[in-house]
Amino acid sequence: MQNLVLSTRNIDDLINDVANKVVEKIDLFLIPQMQPTQTDRWFDLTELCQYLPDKPTKPTVYGWVNAGIIPVHKGGKKLRFLKSEIDDWLKQGRKKTLAETAAAADQYLRRKKKGGQHE
Repeated sequence: MQNLVLSTRNIDDLINDVANKVVEKIDLFLIPQMQPTQTDRWFDLTELCQYLPDKPTKPTVYGWVNAGIIPVHKGGKKLRFLKSEIDDWLKQGRKKTLAETAAAADQYLRRKKKGGQHE
């Protein structure tokens, strides 16, 4: 078996090489997680009408705002809509599937049979 003799300089070089490789691996792992998330976007009334799937008219959207149906931010006389809030609002309006409706009806009937309690 051979004896390996390393100088202090060789040991320092080896430690630096290992440290650099560890840092490279960590960077490869962390950099995708550190990417900035996409910033939210503000719509004015015209942009909102174009963004919404049904392409409603401005008077329709004004009616929704007046009735408190759609999320809105008022700045003076201007209406502003945050894209993330509009997306959430659109998702809430999703119709239930037939299976979801049947499951809700079954659950309601089971509760009613157990004690006749109402919600």
